[in-house]
Amino acid sequence: MSFENLNWLTIAVYIIIFGVPLILAITLHEAGHALAAKKLGDPTADDQGRVTLNPIKHIDPLGTFLLPLILFISKAPFLFGWARPVPVSYNKLRTLPRDIAIVAAAGPFANLILIFISALVFNLGPLLPNALQEPFALMIRFSIQLNTVLICFNLLPIPPLDGSKILMALGPRPLGKFIYEMERFGMFIVLGLLLLMPALTNVLGYNPLFVFFQAAFDLVFQMVEPLMKLHCFNTRSQACGNLL
Repeated sequence: MSFENLNWLTIAVYIIIFGVPLILAITLHEAGHALAAKKLGDPTADDQGRVTLNPIKHIDPLGTFLLPLILFISKAPFLFGWARPVPVSYNKLRTLPRDIAIVAAAGPFANLILIFISALVFNLGPLLPNALQEPFALMIRFSIQLNTVLICFNLLPIPPLDGSKILMALGPRPLGKFIYEMERFGMFIVLGLLLLMPALTNVLGYNPLFVFFQAAFDLVFQMVEPLMKLHCFNTRSQACGNLL
């Protein structure tokens, strides 16, 4: 997408289309971690006001906005960012190591819920003016894709991603200890893998992450498509035709 030939109104529309799903996805993901920790006995995140749907409490200015914007403008081969990590005091959780896995899984689970909510909200498209139906459909599609990416990416067993914490909690103790010690280097490991992806793509002839995410997109859309078609029994709206 090139912004050179777009007017300010069009740019504002694109910001809404992509910005609203992004903020919602990040907010619910982090709030899910915080709520799960609170329910399982750790009030650390709640004491810091993280059990909330207020996005300001979860957004990291550098990781959520500045870095992705720089990567986008520089036409980097990937986009990467993060929200403010939710603090969790493992020693305050009631049942270890099970509760560590539950808290870690709560974020991706919140994104899964948002996927189904997005699919249901899509049925409101016919109630909108015709000019808004296509942008609305695009926003819903992006919401489903974004939350799918967040689920798949965060469940990778690489520190400090959620999948590593689940593996740390449920795997053998030596593996859990290794993951815990590697977590301090986790961000560098993730960035290193992303930087190596273009070279790996040249060797394999395809991008493994792209193939992985595309398969996930196909599976998720197959799951939610019946929910997105509820309004199609009575009408074939422009939004329905464009997206489905």
